[in-house]
Amino acid sequence: MAILRLPSVADDLTIDALARESGMTVRNIRAYQSRGLLPPPEVRARTGFYGPEHVARLRLIADMRAEGMNLRTIKRVLDGVPSAEGMLGFGQALMGAFSAEEPEVWTLDEITARFGPIDARVARKAERLGILRPLGGDRFEVPSPTLLRAGGELVELGVPLEAALAVADSVRRHSRSIAEAFVRLFTQQVLGTTDPTKHSPEDWARFQAALERLRPLAGDVVRVMFAQTMTRAVEREVERILHGS
Repeated sequence: MAILRLPSVADDLTIDALARESGMTVRNIRAYQSRGLLPPPEVRARTGFYGPEHVARLRLIADMRAEGMNLRTIKRVLDGVPSAEGMLGFGQALMGAFSAEEPEVWTLDEITARFGPIDARVARKAERLGILRPLGGDRFEVPSPTLLRAGGELVELGVPLEAALAVADSVRRHSRSIAEAFVRLFTQQVLGTTDPTKHSPEDWARFQAALERLRPLAGDVVRVMFAQTMTRAVEREVERILHGS
């Protein structure tokens, strides 16, 4: 299979230097090599030398391990997919493409100061919606600080927290169908087939470039169509109020 090369890495790394460059132990490198996960080194004067392709392969293995794959599965992927590096790079880009926010950690005191006392039922709903994630003790992870602060603004406007969560639930359900429509469009019209053995490294690079274009495009479409729909909804509500119906 084609192996990604890293031009900035030397071509004459000893196994100790390879371990330092890749962040792995010599024992792990030898184990991967014995399992056929790592190409053999170039032997010169009875010394094995490794290059950028070995560093790239070790980083790929580390990424796959981080995704929860065992070595047997990694071996099957490397043997069966001609462009595993591209596939994994695209997968990582896909998972992170729409994760624009850095999560924050809030304490219970900070949440209470912003929203007032929260009963257990409302707290469970916030957790179910993924707005808060308990970390233990009085600490919570907030995956979207923007969403939480928007909720705080609604509460300051006099909207009960439970009503704000109900709207968030409705928006999430409707946005899921929108997201699924874009995913189907991308899968069917850009990928064509989801069989990874059918795609070359050039294909995965093209898919990743298309994905980078999809994110702002999808955001623009959703923002403009929501603005149009919101305008019509406000107009209808104004008419209803004026006519007393």
